Amino acid sequence: MTVQDLITPGSVLGRYTVERVEALPAIQATVYLLRHELGARHLHIARDDDNQTFAVFFPTVPQDSTGVAHILEHIALMGSRHYPVSDPFFSMIPRSLNTFMNAMTASDWTTYLYATRNEKDYFNLLNIYLDAAFFPLLRYDSFRRDGHRFEYADPADQTSELKMQGVVYNEMKGAMANPSSVLWKTLQKALYPDLTYANNSGGEPSDIPNLTYQGLRDFHAAHYHPSNAYFYTYGNLPLERYLDAIEAGVMKDFRPHALDVSIPDQTPFTAPKDVSAHYPSGDSERGAQALIAWKLGHSFDPDANLRWKVLSEVLLGNAAAPLTRALIESGLGSALSDGSGYQDEFREAAFSVGLKGLSADRAPAVHQLVLETIERIADEGVAGELIDSALHQFEIAQKEVSNAGWPYSLKLGFRAVGPWLYGGDPLEGLNLDAALERLQAERAAGPVFEEMLRRELLDNPHRAALTLIPDAELAAAQEGAEREMVARLSAGFDDQDRLRVVQEALALQDDQDKGDDLSVLPTLTLDDVTRKVARPAYTLEQAGGALVGRVEQPTSGLVYLDVQVRLPELNADELELLPLYAYAVTRSGAAGQDYAVLARRIEAVTGGVSASAGSSTGPERLDDLRVSLSFGGKALSRNAGELVSVLHDLLAQPEFGPVRLEQLLKQRVAGQKAGIVSAGNAYAGRLAAAQLSAEAALDERQVGLAALKRLEALAESGDWAGTAGRLSALHARVLEGQGRLCLTASAEDLALDLSSVSRLFAGHSAAHVTSPLAPHEPVARTTDTPVAYNAVAFLTVPFTHPDSPALLALGNLLTSEYLLRELREKGGAYGGGAGFNAHSGVFRMTSYRDPNIGRTFEVFAQAREFLRGPLGQRELNEAILSASKGLDPLTSPDTVGRMRFYGDLGGYTADVQERYIARLLAVTLDDLARVMDSYLTPDKAAYALLAGKDPNAETAAQGLTFAVQSI
Repeated sequence: MTVQDLITPGSVLGRYTVERVEALPAIQATVYLLRHELGARHLHIARDDDNQTFAVFFPTVPQDSTGVAHILEHIALMGSRHYPVSDPFFSMIPRSLNTFMNAMTASDWTTYLYATRNEKDYFNLLNIYLDAAFFPLLRYDSFRRDGHRFEYADPADQTSELKMQGVVYNEMKGAMANPSSVLWKTLQKALYPDLTYANNSGGEPSDIPNLTYQGLRDFHAAHYHPSNAYFYTYGNLPLERYLDAIEAGVMKDFRPHALDVSIPDQTPFTAPKDVSAHYPSGDSERGAQALIAWKLGHSFDPDANLRWKVLSEVLLGNAAAPLTRALIESGLGSALSDGSGYQDEFREAAFSVGLKGLSADRAPAVHQLVLETIERIADEGVAGELIDSALHQFEIAQKEVSNAGWPYSLKLGFRAVGPWLYGGDPLEGLNLDAALERLQAERAAGPVFEEMLRRELLDNPHRAALTLIPDAELAAAQEGAEREMVARLSAGFDDQDRLRVVQEALALQDDQDKGDDLSVLPTLTLDDVTRKVARPAYTLEQAGGALVGRVEQPTSGLVYLDVQVRLPELNADELELLPLYAYAVTRSGAAGQDYAVLARRIEAVTGGVSASAGSSTGPERLDDLRVSLSFGGKALSRNAGELVSVLHDLLAQPEFGPVRLEQLLKQRVAGQKAGIVSAGNAYAGRLAAAQLSAEAALDERQVGLAALKRLEALAESGDWAGTAGRLSALHARVLEGQGRLCLTASAEDLALDLSSVSRLFAGHSAAHVTSPLAPHEPVARTTDTPVAYNAVAFLTVPFTHPDSPALLALGNLLTSEYLLRELREKGGAYGGGAGFNAHSGVFRMTSYRDPNIGRTFEVFAQAREFLRGPLGQRELNEAILSASKGLDPLTSPDTVGRMRFYGDLGGYTADVQERYIARLLAVTLDDLARVMDSYLTPDKAAYALLAGKDPNAETAAQGLTFAVQSI
């Protein structure tokens, strides 16, 4: 028995009182709910997991759209009482082995959170985070840097154009050019016009300059106090260690503080509303979105919340879901609108649904179709098997312990915090069993969901019909409005004011160039780096044309099956078609079942199946290009055989019908177009690398802007029957390849019969793949965005080359010591950095939501000069430490065996990886300079960017002339 076993409700731990203790046997955890004398709430999940996790949440309720909560989130991390350096957050990234580290601003809360498997690192970061949140310096210069400031285009020249600058200002300019962001903010304002949700917590670019420095400080004083704090911890250390550290770091310095951050109920509407909003885009034919949104009941009501999550899954959860199917098959649009589904991010929840990929004049028809379809479903009734399938998905979600995507510890935290912040029971979010039992009892007593559809949707006047309209003139109008705003705010400037702007800008640059004494920050050392990689045991057998690996793992009653196909030689058309095949194959019909029947079957017996196309290079040669197709799925143990059956049918007898293919292709185009601006740096980096690397060139042809252009042309051609025939022919080529099956399961499921899948493959040798490079010339793609995404790329060496670890360390050093300062702190970009892909051999430098183009490429070019400057052992050690994190990723039972199995087959064995780590730990500063001079030279560079304008006027000084095309 441990001390923790003796903690019961009513126990007093220092100034904390234990309010509840509950076991969660499904995930082998115990939950403790505590309250501090100051009013702080604390939720701790004790679990045998070394990924120690911390978060503190503050309810923040901005009363305007100046972005005060968002800007404060940035500035709180820019120096504190015990760590008075300019940016301890970014300075700690290379000094830590964290598995997650960030801060976030939502509509009505702000959180600071991290996770790490190193105990020393945990308490290092805890001290940083506590000091930053509760005792930030909130310096005026930090406010100007990340909030807003005047600055001349040439900061030293007051005769150049006066502009508005600021990291958050530029971030939100980019964000509010994204249709999804505009729609989301419009939805909030439409449904909750009298509440904090009507404001843009991130900040409207036109409103951000109205925030004053004193207003920022006042907001912190009001909201960032223990009395308004919700702490979350997770891990396998004694509870007292977490509590004692927080007490010592924060609580002893505060007194109780009263703050009303409550959010009332929104006054119900007496009649529905029609709302429209515009975003910058010239795509008048397919750029609009239309949806209807309803305000529902309290999101912290566990029964209502579960019922709505189930109903949303029933209505929209798969291609055969009745509301999804009706909307897609109508042909009015190409895909579900952004924001479709149940939303519990607000105190009063919302449900919204509609279509995108249409012209604005079709919006009324979409709105009418939504209402008609919901009424039809309510009249006809919701089939019991659909409800059972949805509940089956919740059973899987409750049981699965996975670090895929986000750390599992944070997934649990967010499940609890949602209801907690609004006064609900956080444990209801962690354990759905009681609510599920009540729901099943309600179902046994009579219909549940049909009444919900009528009461909460059809008969609910608190709804808004939204139309998001593309506006080809809006980007220019916004630029003009920004210039007018700057002119208005500076109308009274005299010579002294203009001189002050210059002096403040230069002083800010000087301050950023001085550097900090980082010795005040805690750090790990290279001795903390894990030298070994995971070596989970697996068995290997040849079964027909496939290799089968079986990995025993504690999977909490789930079974995971992955099928990778190493493909034979494919021609150029087949290679380019492969991603569309992967997208369509799990969303079409198979084995005599149409797509709707198959979708319902997948929902009923699995936790989902997926397919994806991929390419990689061998560890020893960059021209050893390999192409594969991967299928994957998971299921509860009782349905393991059904999972195999589903994957067999998808692999053996996929059916590509022309009508369904038209729907899928249009969905694919709409989805890719919607993501361009939010992932602009990735698209730019791919365009640059495609000029140098065969793998990157293939990647650009398969999923880049070149692929989008080809898909758009295919959609315009209307050749659905011909395309379906091409996909069927490609499928025959897939079955000629080598199958590689990996089963991950508990011991009792490890003997699962996989022969029906393994025998499908002919096992022909995988082919050597070639892909022509793009022309080696600077390329620019223009679209509707007020900011830029810039990239330069270099081709270097393969994984096993002795210089590869030095390049990996170099990317981390340039990011933390040079590019973040030059691009973000000085240039105002939201992000930027360098990165080396050790598998592809491509080294990139990129910027994200960047107000500059020419200056940024100058910064990229000057990286060599920076590296010749005064760098020492600290910078080197931090670069190596940061680089090592990617070599020891956070895994979980569902991923660790799969990674080892396919890594070994690809030549990236544990021995190869461990030799790489050993070389990384031996990298020197001389190595960094040498690889920079050997591989990252101007004659080897390839350039690309994505922006809202022709860049050539700005890049002439750098000697760069871009070939410009509109997206």
